[in-house]
Amino acid sequence: MKQIGVSLHANVHKWMDAFGFRLNGSQTNSKDNVTTNHYFFETFNFFERSKNNDPKNSKFLCFDAYGESIPVKSLLDLQTAFFENISQL
Repeated sequence: MKQIGVSLHANVHKWMDAFGFRLNGSQTNSKDNVTTNHYFFETFNFFERSKNNDPKNSKFLCFDAYGESIPVKSLLDLQTAFFENISQL
């Protein structure tokens, strides 16, 4: 199970770098040691939450074209939401 989390984190970040996503903001809750990063590209936003800055503990959340939240369980989930959002421009 650990490998899936690390693999998802690596694939998402590789894809983000290829498209040119930018880090908009980062917040760390020192009590829980959870960091939330907000990334964006054009009109598409998504969040990454990680505990102890460990890739296997990263979780991603994005939004579809209607503003509904989508938990990202695979790179395909993120790509689908991204291309739907971009096609609305």
